[in-house]
Amino acid sequence: MTRRTLAVVSAGLGQPSSTRLLADQLAAATRDELARRGAEVEIRPVELREHAHDVVNHLLTGFPSAALRAALDAVAGADAVIAVTPIFNASYNGLFKSFFDVLDPGALVDRPVLIGATGGTARHSLALEHALRPMFAYLRAVVVPTAVFAAPEDWSGEGVDGALRGRIRRAGAELADQVDRRPAATGPADPFALTTTFTDLLAGRDPA
Repeated sequence: MTRRTLAVVSAGLGQPSSTRLLADQLAAATRDELARRGAEVEIRPVELREHAHDVVNHLLTGFPSAALRAALDAVAGADAVIAVTPIFNASYNGLFKSFFDVLDPGALVDRPVLIGATGGTARHSLALEHALRPMFAYLRAVVVPTAVFAAPEDWSGEGVDGALRGRIRRAGAELADQVDRRPAATGPADPFALTTTFTDLLAGRDPA
């Protein structure tokens, strides 16, 4: 059985958080689809509110704390990433952006990513396309076609079991399909790993 890991990044600031709730439901849908395909799935939640001070300190000093380093490694070493943010002023919140600013360069290259967001009105759903998707495209991630937005009305009445549930299932299936096409992740790259043998270095054959 293939082992897969999902890093689930949520940038909600409150407790309880509808952002975390949406992230958890997207993770469950993806996990269920991968399990149906015969994979064993480990979900690694990254609650950004727990790392807010460390993210700012990293921006100022260039050095992550042990806890933030573990969160960054969880994202860099996962088979896929689910990233969900509340929408503030028609875009992702500052904590969400800052976390991905301190992520190691190249960490998300060719990495499947599912994006989601929550907001006070359905009109903010366009932020997924004009803010989140371009950011992850810049990071050279592979963003699945279906992005999931949840407004307050989606959590009431039949919303959570109707249209929202359908979008969550579709997005989870798309992410599972991207993961299924790729070999299992081997964890974050070691920045100190040798990419050239000592023989090549002595001979002056450094490919870098």
